Amino acid sequence: MSLSAFTLVAAAAEHGEPALSPYAVGGVTLAILLALLLALLAFGGGREHS
Repeated sequence: MSLSAFTLVAAAAEHGEPALSPYAVGGVTLAILLALLLALLAFGGGREHS
């Protein structure tokens, strides 16, 4: 089997539903970024600016 035939077979096999929902990936990413933002605000909340 040539490389181009193998590529066509592999591409045909991958067609379908994604393994993870894009909304789940976006939600987890948003949660991580919000947690980092809250940690940043908590860390520097009571400090004076120099």
